[in-house]
Amino acid sequence: MRLSSLADYAVLMMRTAATHCGGARANAASLAQEAGIPVPTAQKLGSLLGRAGLIKATRGSGGGVKLARPAAAITLADIIEAVDGPIALTGCLDANGSDCCALEQPCDIRPHWIGVNALVRDALAQVTLAHLIAAPQIIPGAASGPARELEALS
Repeated sequence: MRLSSLADYAVLMMRTAATHCGGARANAASLAQEAGIPVPTAQKLGSLLGRAGLIKATRGSGGGVKLARPAAAITLADIIEAVDGPIALTGCLDANGSDCCALEQPCDIRPHWIGVNALVRDALAQVTLAHLIAAPQIIPGAASGPARELEALS
C-alpha cells in the first residue's frame, strides 16, 4: 500500500500549517516553500483541503490559510481522504467499484478485505496532526514493532 504523492504532500502541508503559532494564517506560497513543495501543488491542495473542511482560506490583506479545527482534531485519515477519496485497499472496496477485479461473483476474500481495510483506516484515524508536530514517539496502538524501533532512533 502506498499513498499518492498528493496525499503525502497534503500531510506535509497540513503539518506545516499546524506549526504556525496560535493558528496564525500563512499564505499558500510561504507554506509551500516551508514544506518544500511546489506552489501550484500547494494551491491545488489548498482547494482540496478547504473543500474537506480541514483548512480555511481568506483572501486579501491579512489573509492566508489556517487549520479549520485544532491539530488534535484532524487525523491522517481525514487528510488522505480529502485528497484521495475514501481509503480502499482493493478495488472492490471502492465506493463506486469501478476498479474491481475481473471476477463476476464476489470472491470469498472480500469480507476479509473489508475488516482489514477498517483496521488500516482506524489506525490512520488515531494519528492526529498534533502527534505529527510532537517529538517522534510511539504512535497510539503501536506498542511494539517498527514504531518502537523508530522511537529508538530518534
